[in-house]
Amino acid sequence: MSYHCFNVEISDAVAHIQLKRGDALNTMVPEFWSEFPAIMRAIDTEAKARVIVISSTGKHFSAGMDLSFFASPPGVAAQDAERGRKAANLRRAVLELQEAFNVLERAHMPVLAAIQGGCIGGAVDLASACDCRYATADAFFVVQEINIGMTADLGTFPRLCHLIPQGWARELAYTGRRLPAQKAREIGLVNEVLADHAALLAHVMGVAREIAEKSPLAVHGSKVMINYARDHSTADGLDYIATWQAGMYNPETDMRESFVAKAEKRAPKFGDLLPLRKGLGAV
Repeated sequence: MSYHCFNVEISDAVAHIQLKRGDALNTMVPEFWSEFPAIMRAIDTEAKARVIVISSTGKHFSAGMDLSFFASPPGVAAQDAERGRKAANLRRAVLELQEAFNVLERAHMPVLAAIQGGCIGGAVDLASACDCRYATADAFFVVQEINIGMTADLGTFPRLCHLIPQGWARELAYTGRRLPAQKAREIGLVNEVLADHAALLAHVMGVAREIAEKSPLAVHGSKVMINYARDHSTADGLDYIATWQAGMYNPETDMRESFVAKAEKRAPKFGDLLPLRKGLGAV
């Protein structure tokens, strides 16, 4: 299938979603907001891959929201509409845009972001929702919204404050300064800094392939538990993992295959997660 904003390839259980409008700085035009969540949901619900890699083309990963959105933002009602209803409409529009990145956290498989050049505005929202971030040496991050007189609203703050020290999150939010790749690594925003785009993609694809070799069910459970632990107390997290294991743990399948494969000195072979039955939302 052809997309306005993306190239999508799936190989060896790794889905590669690539922003392809490099000449336009990969700005997030209206098509982006419909295509991206649709691509993510298709890969996720149809169990098409075990890992997703998001990368980009051109000089910059993404310059964020396209200016056309600010000229005619979605959800803005007619000027003569009642004030409360206009506000309610705008709130719904923002929640809908947020959902485009919420799909990253809800995906059953890990999502890795490979970032080169500028990761600006809405692109920080996207990257923050991924499981891991990797960057080129020339990459930088900007909470651009403050520079145009607004507050970032698509997920930067709820997620960034869990990824880096709060003081850094506040400085970036208040000043709109660039956060260089090396400093981003030092404070924990990115896992690794690579010399250039080629090295970046090689490294991230290597990590993705390594994850794809593991039990998809165990990886899925790990992602669910990490996200849950982030948002809950230690006691709640311990209780949930106990309940999860009671339902998901089966030593006769993936664990047995791990031990047998090791004994036979071969790579283990695990079954994929099952796709959802279309229209029913259940297996």
